[in-house]
Amino acid sequence: MNNKFGEILRVEIYGSSHAPEVGVIIEGIPAGMLFDEALFEADLSRRRAALRGDTPRRESDVPIIDGLDSENRTTGAPITIKFRNSDTRSGDYSAFERQPRPSHADLVQRRKYGPEYSIAGGGMASGRMTVALVAAGVVAKQLLPEVGFDTRLVQVGVERDVERFDEVIAEAARMGDSVGGIVECRTMGVPCSLGEPFFDSVESVMAHALFSIPGVKGVEFGDGFAGSAKYGSERNDAIVDASGRTATNNEGGINGGISNGNDIVVRVAIKPTPSISREQNTFNFELGTSVPLRIGGRHDSCIARRAAVVVEAMVALALADLKLRA
Repeated sequence: MNNKFGEILRVEIYGSSHAPEVGVIIEGIPAGMLFDEALFEADLSRRRAALRGDTPRRESDVPIIDGLDSENRTTGAPITIKFRNSDTRSGDYSAFERQPRPSHADLVQRRKYGPEYSIAGGGMASGRMTVALVAAGVVAKQLLPEVGFDTRLVQVGVERDVERFDEVIAEAARMGDSVGGIVECRTMGVPCSLGEPFFDSVESVMAHALFSIPGVKGVEFGDGFAGSAKYGSERNDAIVDASGRTATNNEGGINGGISNGNDIVVRVAIKPTPSISREQNTFNFELGTSVPLRIGGRHDSCIARRAAVVVEAMVALALADLKLRA
């Protein structure tokens, strides 16, 4: 099972939703960097379930960091950051072996890894794994002191009024349903000249990382798909000074796969949570026919709300690796 990312800053996540722990192994960190539990708290708290419509599952998410010296500094060797799983209810998932959930990875994971593979909690396809991604993002940000991040949920379902997001999510929860959303991440202060044309473009590396987030179905940079409906004359970003600053930023801070010094802007489309309590008809392999399914367990009504910090983490991870390659 390959769960690795990065060329110089290399990360590998391990574990699963209901395993004893989940974690991330990180290589390529320079020696002498200080890491302690407090450094991770701000981003981990952004990911924690707290609002109506969030999963009732509660994990402490206290990072356990291995591989540091006696002063909590890196040595140049790999470090491991792990999180214990304690609030698990694996029995809630046994029925999905014979009747896989629609739009979930139950069926494909067992077909790929064998019938002994545990899909409890969603296995490795669970949003629980994103706690390891957030931890990797915290490390990556320490390698990007010049970069600022502005990441926010900009759409829930069809709603774009941020004041109504919680209301829309709560209503979906009341109906036993779910909604998707769009997260926008803007990074300021990204150095010019990161990335290469073609396969190691900023877009290629960043999209690779972003699509690792469970539930992500689309990624766009700058004006994205909307730009295809414009004339070149109205879309082109005019350069206004010797630094390369542009009057508009339809390219999203990237030209020819290379960062141009303007803000990098990326938006990520996240699907509605597939685990919903509303009854659905889907195939039952034991009976050989489609029958009603009601999904128990504990699930978010909108995974996009807690995913903003995960998106930010993957953007940081991609930029840090590109910076180290430069």
